[in-house]
Amino acid sequence: MSAPWWRPDRFALRRPNLETRAKIMAAIRGYFAEQAFIEVDTPALQVSPGLEPHLVAFATELREPGAVRGRPLYLHTSPEFAMKKLLVAGVERCFQFAHAFRNAERSATHHPEFTMLEWYRAGADYTALMDDCEALLKATADVTGREFVWTRRCEARQPAERLTVAEAFLREGIDLLATAPDPHRPSLERLAAAAKPLGIEPRPGDRWDDLFFRIFLERIEPKLGVGRPTILYEYPVSMAALSRPKASDPRVCERFELYVAGLELANAFGELTDAAEQRRRFTADMDFKAERYGERYPIDEDFLAALEHGLPPCAGIALGVDRMVMLATGAAKIEDVLWAPVAGA
Repeated sequence: MSAPWWRPDRFALRRPNLETRAKIMAAIRGYFAEQAFIEVDTPALQVSPGLEPHLVAFATELREPGAVRGRPLYLHTSPEFAMKKLLVAGVERCFQFAHAFRNAERSATHHPEFTMLEWYRAGADYTALMDDCEALLKATADVTGREFVWTRRCEARQPAERLTVAEAFLREGIDLLATAPDPHRPSLERLAAAAKPLGIEPRPGDRWDDLFFRIFLERIEPKLGVGRPTILYEYPVSMAALSRPKASDPRVCERFELYVAGLELANAFGELTDAAEQRRRFTADMDFKAERYGERYPIDEDFLAALEHGLPPCAGIALGVDRMVMLATGAAKIEDVLWAPVAGA
């Protein structure tokens, strides 16, 4: 049995990473102060934890004083819903270092409780967030003065490669958008035929997006963010999540992910503001979750009411702080950059 994390000799091994972590967070706060953002702090306890169908939330209950029974609540998987309500309330630029919670996740780059940096710009599109990402990477790299390292190396101060998802797949010989003649109902058969020369075939029960992710994880992701960061943008509209379709090409959506040294760091949206369409997507995602995993999470009706009241045109992004520090310090696993791990680590 290993010694507990708080043993001075064991903690000393992580202390340089943690001191660097504090400097990186200070540099990030400095950037947002220069950009006239306000730092906010929203509750982790929510009616809905977030409705990405593959995530597993932590459930609890809230009891009022003297009550025998409570009402169900969840620890959020992201502060997104609460922060968008702040935009409706009139906050124009906000950021937050939030503790986020995702059950059934523990690996070298995943932890059940982790720190997420999330920020929003009202009146801006998602290309403004691309510029933010480049600036934050430079500010972080300036703290350490070294390359970022994971499965590959990356000079994080270099301008990012901006690559569409379709372009990334075309490099592997797949015309991705041709596999989706109806962008809302992409064809598994067409994608399977395109992937067969790569030796990747669908498994029983696979959907189009299951095969998409297998191709992506095996052939595309390891090549992203090598040498310089990669901003991968314009995901197929069937994978829009909470992003809006691109006005000039409804086959894709205003969504991007940031990759550095082969590791995903951030996920960004030009935010969907249509409450009816958001409800449709939430319902479809929970129907799928119920079919595949046997459970569903409640929809936050207060969030949809806020959208109906008027979410301004905006863009938002979530970035994994712990992963950023890992890359900046060369740490081998996420626990090496946490002040204290969740029990069992």
